[in-house]
Amino acid sequence: MMISSVHTTLFVGASLFRHSNNSLRSLAFCLPFSSATASLSTDKLSNKKWRQPVFSSLDLGGVKITKQDVVRDDPTNNVPDNIFSKLGMQLHRRDQHPLGILKNAIYEYFDTNYSNKFNKFDDLCPIVSLKQNFDDVLVPEDHVSRSYNDTYYIDPQTVLRCHTSAHQAELLRDGYTHFLVTGDVYRRDSIDSTHYPVFHQMEGFRVFVPEEWEASGMDATSFSAADLKKCLEGLARHLFGDVEMRWVDTYFPFTNPSFELEIYFKEKWLEVLGCGVTEQEILKRNGVSNNVAWAFGLGLERLAMVLFDIPDIRLFWSNDERFTSQFSKGQLGVKFKPFSKYPPCYKDISFWINESFTENNLCEVVRGVAGDLAEEVQLIDNFTNKKGMTSHCYRIAYRSMERSLTDDEINDLQWKVRELVQNKLEVVIR
Repeated sequence: MMISSVHTTLFVGASLFRHSNNSLRSLAFCLPFSSATASLSTDKLSNKKWRQPVFSSLDLGGVKITKQDVVRDDPTNNVPDNIFSKLGMQLHRRDQHPLGILKNAIYEYFDTNYSNKFNKFDDLCPIVSLKQNFDDVLVPEDHVSRSYNDTYYIDPQTVLRCHTSAHQAELLRDGYTHFLVTGDVYRRDSIDSTHYPVFHQMEGFRVFVPEEWEASGMDATSFSAADLKKCLEGLARHLFGDVEMRWVDTYFPFTNPSFELEIYFKEKWLEVLGCGVTEQEILKRNGVSNNVAWAFGLGLERLAMVLFDIPDIRLFWSNDERFTSQFSKGQLGVKFKPFSKYPPCYKDISFWINESFTENNLCEVVRGVAGDLAEEVQLIDNFTNKKGMTSHCYRIAYRSMERSLTDDEINDLQWKVRELVQNKLEVVIR
């Protein structure tokens, strides 16, 4: 199975309430109106018969957040209703969910090999400032991830985090030197079996003091890079067994040097994670300029799809007991057994695009109408006429993972999509 690397481009980060010695304490800055931890009990989160609630407001960290706080009638806001409904779900905190099982397996590795040295944070607020999400981790001002096409903006200075690295700077300023941050992250993206606008990441971070690398006889950067690779090779073996691995040089704004770890699994090379030696500017800004550090980030869905043989990323959000009942706490790598394959229904839509058109905007419209019934949106035709006008034709695949869809409901969805595409994207339907 080939898993797209899009969800690890910014490899993992920002927030407000966090655990310290298993207790919650507040930070001063997440939002003017809210803060951060799920109100559902651990028992309820672990119940395999959980049902996704319909929210009019959320209780995160004891603070009420209404939909109007997140989804606003404002030209700078691009957060749709269906994204608000995912806030607070925290699939990674459900011990009997594949994402929770994988998170706990990674915790087990670090607890065993590092004597509980790493602090763990998995309930930090996903609503963060622009500074936390981008500036604090040195993302350039012209980086594509800052655009409204890629990131969900609540207002010009507040976003839904697009990576767990958004918490890195504040944790450093707060004195943490070894930490793992797990959380739900949000990105406007395409529609297919490996992409979803909400997914989950884990970031790892370790700071070294001068005595550690001086005793080794190595320079600080080489020492940190060697320790990082040893740590992550061990993690890969813990999750996948005795597999062949290779390191690939790459680029991230916040590490130098930067690497990707790939493993040879099921006769294919699979990218597992991104990592590197933390840029000294980040350490300098946050009070640890005399030190060196490493960081890594991985996408939980990417790895869980491979480990559990889950073919469609939408299944992670399924309430169907035929899915949820297949997984148990602590059972890593139980292979998913498909319960049915309902037929897809394909509908095409053609239109003349304008200069502001983007495929991500189209996918947001389709998701807003069809939700998880939208399986794929694919460009199947693209041409420019003699007048310089460009036409796109997209094929939309509608399919439920739980039942057969009727012609009437598919036609109804498609007419709503056509209407909104024309009105919201200001294109001319052909």
